[in-house]
Amino acid sequence: MPITLPETLPAFDVLNREGVMVMSPERAARQDIRPLRIGLLNLMPKKIQTENQFARLIGATPLQINLSLIRMTEHLTRNTAAEHMETFYRPFAEVAESGEKFDGLIITGAPIEHLPFEEVTYWDELTRVFAWTQSHVHSTFGVCWGGMAMINHFHGVQKHMLDAKAFGCFRHRNLCPTSPYLRGFSDDFVIPVSRWTEMKQTEIDSKPGLRTLLGSDEVGPCLVEDAGHRALYIFNHFEYDSDTLKQEYDRDVANGTPINVPMNYYPKDDPSQKPMNRWRSHAHLLYGNWINEIYQSTPFDMAEIGA
Repeated sequence: MPITLPETLPAFDVLNREGVMVMSPERAARQDIRPLRIGLLNLMPKKIQTENQFARLIGATPLQINLSLIRMTEHLTRNTAAEHMETFYRPFAEVAESGEKFDGLIITGAPIEHLPFEEVTYWDELTRVFAWTQSHVHSTFGVCWGGMAMINHFHGVQKHMLDAKAFGCFRHRNLCPTSPYLRGFSDDFVIPVSRWTEMKQTEIDSKPGLRTLLGSDEVGPCLVEDAGHRALYIFNHFEYDSDTLKQEYDRDVANGTPINVPMNYYPKDDPSQKPMNRWRSHAHLLYGNWINEIYQSTPFDMAEIGA
């Protein structure tokens, strides 16, 4: 089954060319089933790239999904055309005022790791988003900084600055093979990582109700389940395209920013060679399993979500 997107959204043509099933809202209205409503609170500066990445993953499931793009109300992006934001995004204040509910919500990362959470300009509104998810969202997926912000808000787990950026493709272990979110996962696999901060496993372990599902000896905990808040927190980037780390590396080199070659990413660690994608299958597994768990447990009557 397809993901429903506006035909004029750039992701519609991108995914259609890749063979992902996409459907216009007009066509979806003629389908005699209830689609899942998934929101994407996009905090990344490159909005279109991030839309494509997440739409690709949640659009690969056999379910019809309506994707809604949401932005922070007062924060204006400088990296995406105002016309695009006006056409496709709704401010959170409008979404909250409408009273509508969602089967799932993805909260992306943001390039503001160096700031204490409370110094982020939209932190107060973001904490209102977190509170709103408990009554209006069936399952929330916090990604990278978004996941760190959520686990800090709900459990007080702190983020810690690293001495050097964790940058590259790192091996991770499946710590909970029986979890439905890890159905089909290998015992050992690679995930792209790009961050200056970390969450410590000992602090996560000290908080009741949290369970770490994926972790790495090199870069620490990765995926944490918070059943009490119907949430998952992932600190790394399964959603990355094959060349996303390359783009980040090339950008820093061009700007004269000190940066290491991303580890275990280029063949023979040679930036002149084309990077290989070694995480795509597990990315689809994780987000497909998340969508499936939502489908299996969300109320048919959306008014009952959060009740």
